[in-house]
Amino acid sequence: MKLDHFSELWSNTDEVITHSYVQDVKLPSGKVLALITLDNHKDHTRPSTLGPLTLKEFAETLEVQEQRAKKGEIHGLAVTGKPYFLAAGADLSKVGSIPSTRAGRLVVELGHFALGKLGNFPVPTFVFINGLALGGGLEIALNANYRTVNSAAPAIALPEVFLGLLPGWGGAYLLPNLIGIRNALKVVIENPLKQNRMLSPKDALKLGIADVMFDPQRFIEDSVVWADKVLGGKKVSRPNKPGLFERLVIWGPAVSIARKMVKQNIGSVPLAPYAALDLLGEARFSSKEKGFKREDEELEKLIASDQFRASIYAFNLVQKHAKNPQGAPDPKLAIKVQKVGVVGAGLMASQFALLFLRRLQVPVVITDVSQERVDKGLAYCRAELDKLVEKGRLSVDDRNRYSANLSGTLDMNDFADCDWVIEAVFEELKVKHDVFTRVEAVVRPDAILATNTSSLSVDEIGKVLKHPERLVGFHFFNPVAVMPLLEVVKAAKSNDVSVATAMRVANDLKKTAVITSDSTGFVVNRLLGYLLGEAMKAVDEGIPFEEVADAIAPLGLPMNPFDLLELVGLQVGAHVLDSMYGFAPERFYKTDSLHQLAKLGRIRTKDSKGNKTGYDPEAIKIVSGRTRTRSKDQVFDDLIVGLTTEIKLMLDEKVVSSAEDIDLCMIMGAGWPFHLGGITPYLDRIGASKKVFGATFHNPMIKGV
Repeated sequence: MKLDHFSELWSNTDEVITHSYVQDVKLPSGKVLALITLDNHKDHTRPSTLGPLTLKEFAETLEVQEQRAKKGEIHGLAVTGKPYFLAAGADLSKVGSIPSTRAGRLVVELGHFALGKLGNFPVPTFVFINGLALGGGLEIALNANYRTVNSAAPAIALPEVFLGLLPGWGGAYLLPNLIGIRNALKVVIENPLKQNRMLSPKDALKLGIADVMFDPQRFIEDSVVWADKVLGGKKVSRPNKPGLFERLVIWGPAVSIARKMVKQNIGSVPLAPYAALDLLGEARFSSKEKGFKREDEELEKLIASDQFRASIYAFNLVQKHAKNPQGAPDPKLAIKVQKVGVVGAGLMASQFALLFLRRLQVPVVITDVSQERVDKGLAYCRAELDKLVEKGRLSVDDRNRYSANLSGTLDMNDFADCDWVIEAVFEELKVKHDVFTRVEAVVRPDAILATNTSSLSVDEIGKVLKHPERLVGFHFFNPVAVMPLLEVVKAAKSNDVSVATAMRVANDLKKTAVITSDSTGFVVNRLLGYLLGEAMKAVDEGIPFEEVADAIAPLGLPMNPFDLLELVGLQVGAHVLDSMYGFAPERFYKTDSLHQLAKLGRIRTKDSKGNKTGYDPEAIKIVSGRTRTRSKDQVFDDLIVGLTTEIKLMLDEKVVSSAEDIDLCMIMGAGWPFHLGGITPYLDRIGASKKVFGATFHNPMIKGV
C-alpha cells in the first residue's frame, strides 16, 4: 500500500496540521537517534490531533527516516510531542464532515498505514510519552517497540468506546498482547464506561504500557539516555505480557465475563463496547495484520452508524458547548475565593469540603449542630486523603497541607472571613432559612452565599436575607468527586457578581457548569423526578419492579430507577418527588408508597458482598395488590411523551438557554449515554417531539443530530 491510495483525503480540508519535525540526537554511545516532535504550532493549550494531512506527513517523515536507517545513518527513532501533549487522538472536529463510508474507511486505514510503520521499522523505535496521550495518541506509542512516560503527563487513555468507537489504529490488537487481556479490558472497556476514567503515568508504568518513567525536569534527556542503553543491549522486561497459559485458559473467560458485565450495566443497545470486545477476544491468536484489518472493518461499520453520529453530537457538546456556558456574566466580575465555609458535616457536605480543599487549595471550615457531627465530617475528609495517599494519587506533603487547611467549628463567627459559604443541610425551607440568617449575620457584605438545594426555590430560600442578590444555587450531583455537572442557579435576585463567582468556582473545581433559572428541580432533577415518579406510578399500578426497570432500559441510563432511588436515599427521593408534585400536580405523580419504602429502608436485596440480587419481599408487598392497566410498552411510551413535554416546557419557560444545555445536563449529570447523543435529538429521532408539539427540538439538517 502507498500514500497515493489515500489521495482523496487530502482535498477540501481545513485541518490544523500537526507537523512532524525531525532532529538528529547524538547519543552518549556515539549512535544517532532521529527524534520526531509532533507540534501543531497553534498554541500551547490546543492539543495536537491526528487528521488525514497530519498522518500523511507523519508517514512521509517515517519513510524518509526508514531510508536513512537502511543506510546506517540512524540507529534508532523516537517520537515525542510538544510541551504537555503527545497527541489527543484523531481529529474528531472533522468527523462530521466525512463525505462517505469509503472515506471513513480510508481514514482508518491511513492511521494503520502511518502508525504501523513504527512497528516495522529497520531500527528500534521509541515513543517518549511527554504529555497527554489519548486514543490515537496512545496508539502511536503502542505501535512502537519501546515507551517512556513523563511522571507529570496529565492523562493516558483509550477513550474510544466512550465515544461510540473502538481503538482502531492498533489499540484493540496491540494492547492485550502487551499487557494481558484483563488489563486491556480495564483500559479499553471498563475505564471508558466509568465516566471515561483516565490512567496516570504510574498506572501506565504498572500495567506495562510504559517501560520506564522519568520526572519532567529532564524527561527527554533521560529518555534519550535510556534509549541509548536499549540500543546497546539493555533488556526490557514486561511482566504483564501474556504467555501461553493466559491465552489458552484466561483470555476467553475474561472476555466473556466482561461481556456479561457490560450487558448488565448498559444493556445490549450500544454497538461500540461489543465490537471492541469481539476484537479483544480475537487478538488472542490472530496476527497483527489480521488484527489491524478487523479493526478497519469494525470501525467502518461504527463510523457509518447513527450511534456514532449521536456520539459526536454529545462529544461536541462536552468539548465545545460546555466551555462556552450560555448566559454567563463577564468572568472579570467574579471575586477571588480565598476561604470557604461549609454548613453541614454530613456525607454530601464532607464531599464538598474535600473537593474545595483539593481543587481550590484554600482553607475550608465546616460546621454543624454538634461537635460529634463536625468531628465525623473532619474524620471523613482526612480518611479520604489518607486513601489517596495509599493509592499513590496524593503525596504525603499535599495530604498534610490539605489537612492543615481543614478545620471544624461550632462558632459561626469563624465564617466571618469566608469569601464563599455553601450549605448542604436537610431539604427543608425552614432549616435553610435558619442557616442563612445565621450566616449572613457574621460574613462580610461581599461574601457569596450558595445553596446546594436540589428542589427548593433559591428565591424562597433567600427571602430571609438582607442581601438576597448574593445568593446562588450551586447544585452538585452525587458522588461529588465523580459527577462532572454543576447546575448554577441564577435566581431572580442573584446579581452578576454572584453568578460570575459561582462560574469561576465551578471552573476551578473542574466541573461543567450550566446556568439555569430558579425553576423547581432545575434541569436534571426535573427530568429524573418525572422519570422516577413514572416508575413508582407503574409499580403502584401492579407492574413488577423488574418489568418497570426493563421498560425504561432502552433509555440506556447507568442504573435503573429503583437503584437510583436507593443511591440518592429513599427519604431524599420521596422528598424530591413530593416537591415536584407540589410544583405541577397535573403532570407529576404523588407516591405514598415511596414514603413507606423509605421507612423500610430498601427496595433491593443484596448478597454478602453487597451485590444486588433482586427485590426485597417486603418492598414487593408495599406495592402489591393493584391491578395493572398498562403494558410494558405503554409505560415506555407514556414516559417518553412526559419527558418530551417537560423539556418543551423548560425551553418555553427559559429554564436554560437552549436544548443543548438540557442535553449537556443529562449527559454530565444523569449519565445519559453518549451513543444516544443527547436526550433532545433522541426524542426527535424516535418521533416523540413531532407527536407532542408538532415540531422538533433541532433542525433535522444539522449533522450529528
